[in-house]
Amino acid sequence: MTAVLSRPVAAPASAWLDGVNPATKILLALVLSVPLLASIDVVSALVAIGLQLLCVPLTGLGYRTVLLRLLPLAALAPIAGISMLLYAEPGGTVYWSFGVAAVSDASIAFAVAVAVRVFALALPTILLFGRTDPNDLAAALAQIVRLPSRFVLGVLAGTRTLGLFVDDWRAMGLARRARGVGDRGALRRFFSMAFVLLVFAVRRGTKLATAMEARGFGAPMTRTWLRRSTLGRRDALALAGGVLLIAAALTVAVAAGTFRFVWS
Repeated sequence: MTAVLSRPVAAPASAWLDGVNPATKILLALVLSVPLLASIDVVSALVAIGLQLLCVPLTGLGYRTVLLRLLPLAALAPIAGISMLLYAEPGGTVYWSFGVAAVSDASIAFAVAVAVRVFALALPTILLFGRTDPNDLAAALAQIVRLPSRFVLGVLAGTRTLGLFVDDWRAMGLARRARGVGDRGALRRFFSMAFVLLVFAVRRGTKLATAMEARGFGAPMTRTWLRRSTLGRRDALALAGGVLLIAAALTVAVAAGTFRFVWS
């Protein structure tokens, strides 16, 4: 008779950003994203991305994890760039034109800037909320932001079910492969599995909403919260660091002469 010793799973190491309140992270994400919308240039976006990547060790995430989470944007960014490439206002040398579509020096620069900006706008969300506990986020929304409890509980329930999508996708892929229908037609398989996943999500959401209503989560009453959400010195430091980061990115763009307001 042999005994199997199970090694306890080690808790993830605490990172500096873990001590920042989720409400501050929401404000910080806006600070790092909204100012970038004032100008469409490559320099400010690249500087912002570079400075944010330097802050990855503070988040507790690995660079490999961050790159993997950015991979879906690699398919979305070219789509945004192509539309600008074809239909932006021509300028400089025109290399190709057909009807209202034209490829010129100005449209190429604009397309590259838009594509890079997609990554610059998404990266703060990945870094700030990659390790955020949904329960802490709900407590912050209710106690700091003062949102209605019904909305907060809905956000909490939806956030907790996001991880199930990955498990469902993996299970569907293994089931299709076991039946011999998962080895060919990658594009067709993707859309088929995406539709099934959508059906699963609708059914799960309906059952979850019914269960929450049955347990009184939708009742109009003042609720108490298990966790206390507070703001501290680390929140002020994080917000000040975000302001300095985005200010540095815009300052470099102005100094390089590439900054221009979107409405100019």
